[in-house]
Amino acid sequence: MLKKVLILTDRSDKELKKSILASFLAQLSLSLPVMILMMTFMEILQPFWGKEVGWWKLWVLAFSSIAVVALVFVVHRYEYGKTYVTAYEAAEEKRTTLAEYLRKLPLSYFGKKDLTEITINMMSDCGTIEQSFSSIIPAFGGTMLNLLLTCTLLAVFEWRMALAIFISVPVSFGFLLLCRKTHDYIGKMHLQSKLDASEQMQEYLEGIKVIKAFGLGGDKFKSLENAYRNLMKISTKTETVNGALTTVSMMMLRFGIPLTIFAGLNLVVSESLALPYFLMFLIFSSRIYSSLSTPLALWRDLLYAMLSIRRLHSVYEEKTMGGSDTLTLTHYTIELDNVSFGYQNKLVIKDVSFCIPQGKVTALVGPSGSGKSTISKLIARFWDINAGSIRIGGTDIRDIDPEHLFTWISFVFQDVVLFNDTIYNNIAIGKAGASKEEVEEAARRANCHEFVSRLPDRYDTLVGENGNTLSGGERQRISIARALLKDAPIILLDEATASLDPENELEIQGALSQLIKNKTVVVIAHRLRTIAGADNIVVLENGKVVQQGAGAELLKTGGLYARLFGIQQDNAEWSLES
Repeated sequence: MLKKVLILTDRSDKELKKSILASFLAQLSLSLPVMILMMTFMEILQPFWGKEVGWWKLWVLAFSSIAVVALVFVVHRYEYGKTYVTAYEAAEEKRTTLAEYLRKLPLSYFGKKDLTEITINMMSDCGTIEQSFSSIIPAFGGTMLNLLLTCTLLAVFEWRMALAIFISVPVSFGFLLLCRKTHDYIGKMHLQSKLDASEQMQEYLEGIKVIKAFGLGGDKFKSLENAYRNLMKISTKTETVNGALTTVSMMMLRFGIPLTIFAGLNLVVSESLALPYFLMFLIFSSRIYSSLSTPLALWRDLLYAMLSIRRLHSVYEEKTMGGSDTLTLTHYTIELDNVSFGYQNKLVIKDVSFCIPQGKVTALVGPSGSGKSTISKLIARFWDINAGSIRIGGTDIRDIDPEHLFTWISFVFQDVVLFNDTIYNNIAIGKAGASKEEVEEAARRANCHEFVSRLPDRYDTLVGENGNTLSGGERQRISIARALLKDAPIILLDEATASLDPENELEIQGALSQLIKNKTVVVIAHRLRTIAGADNIVVLENGKVVQQGAGAELLKTGGLYARLFGIQQDNAEWSLES
């Protein structure tokens, strides 16, 4: 039950049960000092019943109290290890598992989800669950077990007194259950306000250059301020409502104290219960109500944690992209057969068919929005197509696990993503376990060894967040070095030289020439002169293939390719005039 609801692994499920048991033992150990105090109190009162005080008993109780203190320390130390330490390990495991699951989802999921929401799933929601593992579920479960044991023992001794003590418990918890919808409603409001505030902060930080350049600080900061002010109001409202409901439930619980006194006095007067035992029940009831205050206070936190757990469930309900990870490709000709694909029910690729021969360079050209980049990403199976088929070496790529498929594909993007790590590690991503010599050889072939050698720490130089300490051309050459190191038989180049100055473009064209030797290459380029020598050029317009052939042939036949080529030739002669 817990395993399914909390999305636990087998190991985490076992450890959570152990932490509940540890919490139960810790709370049970705290009953021992109460028992010793009660027995001491009863022995001291012996003269009131015409008996002598058993001093040897008091000495035994005194020494027992020392042993009990040591036992309580040992049990609580064990509880700490089984709750907090286990909770941190479980949270780490959950975040890692979530990250692995997200990696296997199609890009369509990330298109409909905001990056801030995904980050909150991984950090805030997992943090809330971490807190529930460490201080909510174990304490709640341990208290309930302790309550059940105490109630059973007291009922065996005197069921009427046990009933008087515990009758207010279901009333108190029943009230909280009736208010659960209120808890859920205000909890969802609080989570949404946190998400809105985080989105506003991320937008503000990402657009800080534009905000500064155009003096938008007032307007944009106002949106951020309003988001945080709304979060403050919702947080205050949440605490007020939850605090009020918890206070009412605790008042209902404490109603059991006068009821216990009334029932006990009636039993004492009717001589059905001896006065010492009545006092024993009073002492135990005080201990019981104190321990029950914990789960009542934790109830709202438990419901809040359940909202975070439901959000994680919604992530795991998304289907991952399946396929075999044992298939082997023997040749690398890529065939698109009547392929159609759309985003959110809007088709952007419409019944496209063409072939990309092994060992040849095929270029995809066309106006912006014609579907060039989408087709390259469909070949890499970033998304699954709506209709038709894409085959590599005669095998439908939907039959191949996406991660396994990428062992045969290298992708060089226009927008390079580098990690905040060393240059060496950013290149070594291309091949697991690559030697230093292999990494440096890939760097040389990508024309980046020279600029790396000039850096103070050479290959151990940290590149900063997304490589912000390097120029655009340097970042691009590092991404090409990755692809060279990987040495995949299929290369997908998406506008790899689109935003570079002439000097860097020349360097990178040299690196690309090294990369594409004897490979099956798909290249996307707006600068048609860079793909004039391609073996085949596929011209796209509005998601359809309108022309196909060699560059010289397409220029002769006219049409869209010739028109685009002519426009670019005219633009090359443009100059800025005052």
